[in-house]
Amino acid sequence: MNNSIKYTLIALALLVGGTIFYNKVYIPKSTYEKVTPQKGDMQLQTFGIGNVGAKEIYNITALTASKIKALHTDEGQWVKKGQLLVEMDAVDLPQLLKEAKISVQKAQLEVRAARKDLDALYAQRDLALVTYNRYKKLKIQSFASQSEYDKAKADLDAIKAQIAATKAHIDSALQEVKRAQTTVKALEVKLSRYKIYSPVDGYVIAKEAEVARSVVPTQSIFKIVNLHDVWIRAYIDERMSGDIKVGQDAHIRLRSQSGKTCKGVVKRIVAQSDAVTQEREVDVAFEKLPIPFYINEQAEVLINTKTLKSIVKIPTNVLVYKDDKSGVWIVKNGKAHFQEVIVLGINDKTAALKNLAVNAGIIVPAKNKKPLYEGARVH
Repeated sequence: MNNSIKYTLIALALLVGGTIFYNKVYIPKSTYEKVTPQKGDMQLQTFGIGNVGAKEIYNITALTASKIKALHTDEGQWVKKGQLLVEMDAVDLPQLLKEAKISVQKAQLEVRAARKDLDALYAQRDLALVTYNRYKKLKIQSFASQSEYDKAKADLDAIKAQIAATKAHIDSALQEVKRAQTTVKALEVKLSRYKIYSPVDGYVIAKEAEVARSVVPTQSIFKIVNLHDVWIRAYIDERMSGDIKVGQDAHIRLRSQSGKTCKGVVKRIVAQSDAVTQEREVDVAFEKLPIPFYINEQAEVLINTKTLKSIVKIPTNVLVYKDDKSGVWIVKNGKAHFQEVIVLGINDKTAALKNLAVNAGIIVPAKNKKPLYEGARVH
């Protein structure tokens, strides 16, 4: 009698335990959410990861070896084309230029003085010529002596010699003016190399030297980018890059601004792929550049490649892969059935399919549920 009660209690406990397990464990584990496909248009997008870069990064270097005297901008500042950025120590060049300009002025004054002397000599020559001609006639008429004639001729010849000498002095002074002016121009050109100006309207992304530091012509002082040259260098798998074209719209998400999306456009597709990673570089420019921006910051891009019209769409989280085939789990008579599908395209949250009925009941797989298999009972 006692054994009968014992076995009855055990059986009752097993029944209660099984009921609890069935209702609290089995049923929840085999109960899935279900979705139905939607029909409509879908924008296909290609995803890529890259970094903020620029078509041109202007490397500002010294034009001659010297010490930095002054810096007129800094990292993170805007500059205008032609704006003075750097002054180098020109040592004694300014003094040499000043002396060369004084030499030009001195030579020009000598030219002016010599020309005035020449004008006076011309007047003396004209007077001497009149005197000479008068004595020449008087000598012929025997009213003047030979000595008087010879003196008049000698005075005229002396003035002519002075005129020739003054002309030679003027020519020499003019040559000195040209030489001094050439020296001035050469020093001005050389001195201009000690001032460095911005080649573009842009943004200073790096300062790589300080005041009083000696630099050589190949050494970088500033790096500047033109706002119109900034873009994302995105790297996209070759298998997904076939539909990308220059001019396509894109969306850019910077790592530092993950909650914000910037509009962009495909500007360039690099002709050569990376042989190791098998990725292709696609450069996506900002429609409106976010300020501030940071060169080399990581970014994501979604490129709108094409629009599929009137197709069947499902959420990407219900798409599964079985035996290297794409498919979905659908419900048939309370059991799970794997149906292979042809995927036409996938964007951020939606997949476009070719061979799936619009009224199909699709099971949403979940990690906390029982694994699905062909013929599994589902609720």
